[in-house]
Amino acid sequence: MAPPENSARWDLGRFAQTLSFFEAVPVLSWLQRMFQSTPPPPVQQFSPGQSALIFDFPTISSINATWGAVDDNVMGGVSDSRITLVPEGADFLGNVSVQNSGGFASVRTRNFDPAIDLSGYQGIELHLRGDGQRYKFLMRSDVGWDSVAFAHSFDTTAGEWITVKIPFTQMVPVFRAKTLKDGTQINLKSVRSLQLMLSKFEYDGLLNPTFRPGAFRMTVRSIGVY
Repeated sequence: MAPPENSARWDLGRFAQTLSFFEAVPVLSWLQRMFQSTPPPPVQQFSPGQSALIFDFPTISSINATWGAVDDNVMGGVSDSRITLVPEGADFLGNVSVQNSGGFASVRTRNFDPAIDLSGYQGIELHLRGDGQRYKFLMRSDVGWDSVAFAHSFDTTAGEWITVKIPFTQMVPVFRAKTLKDGTQINLKSVRSLQLMLSKFEYDGLLNPTFRPGAFRMTVRSIGVY
């Protein structure tokens, strides 16, 4: 019997690789820590001030130990993304597919250890060049793999460098793209991870108005705070 037209082959190996990289399964986490030759580089700590860079990508020599892909294959989808260093910064690129009820691709940092303290700042500042689609920036203060995130959507202009400022007060608590109404707040004194995402969905079932399946690319020069 042939599979439905809207289905595609799910990549079990990629799913296991994602869980291993982010230490989402206790046994895999134990094995990874045992055999990992080099720990992920710590994010530079800094004191509160007018502005500071968390990631200045053109100055980074390696990215693979810190950032990894979290695509819809964690729920059976077939989207495929990656982040790679280029002279201008870091390219978040790949192919996003709505097959198998999927529709999102993302890259996320492993948990910062130690956590970073952003309590002396007002928000996140991104310097990037997009492809005209609407993306999301997410931040977590929980070490859990499947935990509450604080999100903000932003639009890009195809081929143009822009600066995106995201006040912490405008970041929305979400769990699996559903907003939380219980007053949950991020602990800015202990920020554990950052994430960039392209998704078919906005929040609570609403669609991303600029989303288009297929190839995508966004170049990020820096992620900082102001």
